[in-house]
Amino acid sequence: MTFPAGARPPASFVLLLGAMAALPAVTTDLYLPSLPVVADDLGSGAALVQATITGVLIGGAIGQLLAGPLSDRYGRRGPAMIGVALHVVASVLCALTPGIWPLIVLRVIQGVGNAAATVTAMAVIRDRYSGAGASVLMSRLMLVIGVAPLLAPTAGGLIAGWWGWRATFFVLALVGLALIPVIARALPETLPPEARRREPLRATFAGYGYLLGDRQFMALALIPGLGLAALMSYVAGSPFVLQEGYGLSETQFALLFALNGAGLVLGSQLNASLVKRFQPIALLRVAIPLATALGAVLLVLVATGTGGLWGLVAPLWLLLSVNSLVLPNATALALTLHGERAGTAAALIGALQAGVAGTVSPVVGLLGGDDVAMAGVILAAVVASLVVFLAAGRNYRRPEVGGAGAPS
Repeated sequence: MTFPAGARPPASFVLLLGAMAALPAVTTDLYLPSLPVVADDLGSGAALVQATITGVLIGGAIGQLLAGPLSDRYGRRGPAMIGVALHVVASVLCALTPGIWPLIVLRVIQGVGNAAATVTAMAVIRDRYSGAGASVLMSRLMLVIGVAPLLAPTAGGLIAGWWGWRATFFVLALVGLALIPVIARALPETLPPEARRREPLRATFAGYGYLLGDRQFMALALIPGLGLAALMSYVAGSPFVLQEGYGLSETQFALLFALNGAGLVLGSQLNASLVKRFQPIALLRVAIPLATALGAVLLVLVATGTGGLWGLVAPLWLLLSVNSLVLPNATALALTLHGERAGTAAALIGALQAGVAGTVSPVVGLLGGDDVAMAGVILAAVVASLVVFLAAGRNYRRPEVGGAGAPS
């Protein structure tokens, strides 16, 4: 599959990148309805079972830090296929695990494998696009990635109901096995040998030090991490909040989860339209404060019990929808700053997303795992993103960040 850099990508290209980027989401969402059952079967509490979700995020952070520089040095396709193969092996071992602690460790390894597919997809986008062009493509990916929250929990609930929760991991292994040959045949190698970094591998990894010293980049890279922390706090807490706190069945939970997933998809597609008319930074100036206000409304409603279940669902749906404007715009702007080391930059952004989300989301369980704890952690995450945005305000007026960023 080849096409000129900056040209409108074919649907098959978007579908492939979306499938690669969605692998961590599928790995999480297919397994979500089983969390209470896993807790009972392995004799553990809610916090430890939620750590199996956190494990994927932590592994994703580690994996992206490894895969990014490797993809800058050896090309995009090889690291992606090796990572997906690791996902397959870890998935099979997860299905056979005897206890909660081995499951947590294996989920970390699973996250390491997933990360290679994700960071490669982001690096391929930067190889072809920048600025608004990259933001549009990332928003289009949400049409594919959005299938995970729409369908995966329902499918996971059915699989677990028929064959037990361990079967979900065998299905995840099959997903990886199906993806490897598609990557091998259909993913274009967007980093030709002459464009790859030639310095020693140690120096390639030292590129992280260069990126960490760029305050503008780091601010833009941290904001998506805080946005993902808000999302993953909902993802990790929702099975217990909705099924145990509000008494929803597995089917009702899956339907409600799909409704919120639809909000993510709609928000991302709205962003793809808006970014053609407004600068990505202008959209961030609206979306981040609005998400913060919605987070405050969410906490007040659940803390006071106003509106019952819909007092939780309505502001949460709006917040998740608005939040889906934050991630692609901040990510695209950050990547635009360092096209010469796109893999390393994409890896650091992804590692921050996974690391921050993996650190923040378990706090929901530690605070009791109820709706107030979930809403409080979500609010803390969006407030932190607003603080970062305001604190780095002078950097956002620089032309290379404020510009629309036409495809390049």
